[in-house]
Amino acid sequence: MKRISLLVTLLVIAVVAAVSCAPAPTPAPVIVQQTVQVPVPQTVQVPVQQTVQVPVPQTVQVQVPVVVTATPAPTAAPKKGGTLIAARAADATGLDPHKQTAFASFRMLELIYDPLFAFDKDLKIVPNLAESWKWSEDGKTLTVTLRKNVKFHNGDPMTSDDVKFSFERILDEKTGAAARSSFTGIDKMDTPDANTIVFTLKAPNSAILSSMTNPNAAIINKKQVSGGADPAKVDVGTGAFTIDKWTPDQTFTMKASKDFWIPGLPRLDGIEWRTIPDESSILAGLRAKTLDWALINDPRVAIRAGAASSTLSISRASALAYHVLQLNAKRPVFTDLKVRQAISCAIDRQEVLDTASLGEGQVTAPATAPFYSANLNDLTCYKKDEAKAKQLLTEAGKATGVKFTIIAATGEPPTAVAEAQNIQAQLKKVGIETTIETLELSVYVDRWLKADFDAAVALNGGNPDPDVMFYRYWHSTGNLNNVAAYNSPEINALLDQGRAIADPEKRKPIYAEIQKKLTDAAPWTWLYVGYEYRVGQPFVKGFTPLSNGSLIYLREAWLDK
Repeated sequence: MKRISLLVTLLVIAVVAAVSCAPAPTPAPVIVQQTVQVPVPQTVQVPVQQTVQVPVPQTVQVQVPVVVTATPAPTAAPKKGGTLIAARAADATGLDPHKQTAFASFRMLELIYDPLFAFDKDLKIVPNLAESWKWSEDGKTLTVTLRKNVKFHNGDPMTSDDVKFSFERILDEKTGAAARSSFTGIDKMDTPDANTIVFTLKAPNSAILSSMTNPNAAIINKKQVSGGADPAKVDVGTGAFTIDKWTPDQTFTMKASKDFWIPGLPRLDGIEWRTIPDESSILAGLRAKTLDWALINDPRVAIRAGAASSTLSISRASALAYHVLQLNAKRPVFTDLKVRQAISCAIDRQEVLDTASLGEGQVTAPATAPFYSANLNDLTCYKKDEAKAKQLLTEAGKATGVKFTIIAATGEPPTAVAEAQNIQAQLKKVGIETTIETLELSVYVDRWLKADFDAAVALNGGNPDPDVMFYRYWHSTGNLNNVAAYNSPEINALLDQGRAIADPEKRKPIYAEIQKKLTDAAPWTWLYVGYEYRVGQPFVKGFTPLSNGSLIYLREAWLDK
């Protein structure tokens, strides 16, 4: 019996050794059907091929599946150096981190500037420029300890005075900061020392840390800006990269910050961003290897990039940003609730998704974070009902004659025009006439911020915390409430209540009620969420994609060549 056991052991080792020496890189597990001799000390059942009962002490031959996995090749250590040649379809619309709202701007600014906090790959809040933080027991005092030895790109040390100055600038109405309403609950800020800032709040605000992860809450250099430097023109940040040269709508070149506060980062020497409006041309550049990496927003292009014959590397993360048809309820055509509800009832959201994005995504409630997203069955008119739409129009005295214009940007997102066209065709079936006005991105953003439109097809940013998504739009004091063009006392009260509660389980029903009230009022028709696509050569490594679309972790990317 010992001889037989030894025979089994040697045979299996031989098989493992033979496969392990194969030159192919890390193959999938291989099932090897091998005849072996098995000593059986008692009657047993061997659940392979068939059940065999064997009496003692007989030796039998049975087929045993042996799983053999080759030893993976060692992972290459990250390399320093090299310039990443990257492309995107739309250029930044500006450089002031506190004022920008376009995704194309965010993607640049989050590499040049740092906020106090960031999201990790699981969208959990982690320290960034902050080293740690602590809440008081009543939830009204937030003490943030800052990292030491952080420097701005001009070499000035970052201190608590810079943090205080940054938030004072955000809160100053004259600045026109995009995130102002997220921080109006700050009562005062104290700086007991160079590395500590204490935020005293008027009331508990469980969402403020999430708000502090955004480029709109970036920390800027007090000395430079107070001295006359304009953040719209001058780099005053602490980020992993500095601005080298920007030729609008052509190239945006960045260099690695020599004084970046994370040792060993960034790994790249720089990034050369090329603006190429046609994403099919971007894909052609990737295939021709004239581009290393790219942001792809059009799912039709992403699908082609992932074809079976492709050698490109593709990341596909579920997005928190949402596609939406915004109605300007202050315009006469939309002041009647029944007209707005009719539009919501007339639109098959899945059809818009299938037509514009080839089904790459899912129909969404107003809150896009899965934990807080409302059940679609609880929301008004989330199932297309043309008969109800026509009835609502008749009750509003507008069975005919409803006409309005939809604005859509040509580059962000690339699906916007297709979405507008599909919505136009669906609304026509219930007697609503629309005209589509396509605009270059910077013109679109300017008109959007001024609420200079009847309706707009938009892609708006999402966040793991619904307060960050909702408060600035739907609270009467929100700095983007003019764009949302709707508010109500009930929603105001619910938003204030949700912001003050820390327990997610207790917050969840509050935001579910907010979503129900929003879809009842139908100031917007929420459509769907898609995916964040990043496509590159296999040698581009180390980048972590996030569902909020952030590129902050390009600071960890490296070139394996």
